[in-house]
Amino acid sequence: MHKRSIHHFYRAIKPVSYWYFLIALIITGTVAVFALRDNNLTAIKLHDNLTQVDKENGNVNAALNQLREYIYSHMNTNLATPGGIYPPIQLKYTYQRLETAAQAKANAINEPLYTEAENYCQAVIPEGSNGFSGRVRVPCIENYVTAHGVKAQTISPALYEFDFVSPFWSPDLAGWSIVASIIFLILFVVRFALEKWLNYRLKHHA
Repeated sequence: MHKRSIHHFYRAIKPVSYWYFLIALIITGTVAVFALRDNNLTAIKLHDNLTQVDKENGNVNAALNQLREYIYSHMNTNLATPGGIYPPIQLKYTYQRLETAAQAKANAINEPLYTEAENYCQAVIPEGSNGFSGRVRVPCIENYVTAHGVKAQTISPALYEFDFVSPFWSPDLAGWSIVASIIFLILFVVRFALEKWLNYRLKHHA
């Protein structure tokens, strides 16, 4: 490449300074940082809302779906933190209500058994036998209810624990500003290197 051609090419690209790309890189990078932070704060806000709805026995499914859809469609929204509870999303109050209801149902079914147990133990342990009958019959009644009664339904806590994973990249403000930052970074590096190379060739009389 002759010096004349190099000089002509250098004049052609000189109006497009590499400083333009650097400034654009700083702007888009700043936007990306704030957008990523906003994504994370919004996810935390939706998680706090879900916890409140769960506590108040509101529309948990709607709040959970809203949180799930947001995390799945926005980057930097993972809620798991080092040393934090895992999974990070837990419907604690829903689980407690279900456990309480299951225990109450079992108690309601077992309640009539106590009369049946008393009759059985009275027949097995007659009045006055083995000393004070009440003291002996109490374990008998408890054993009878345990043997013939029903246990509260076991509820797996895993059914009410979630960990939604955000995408590596998402087509939102954060995602596109990162793409723009990468493009401007490449353009800055190429433009800067090109100018240094052209200056070198001109100085050495290519």
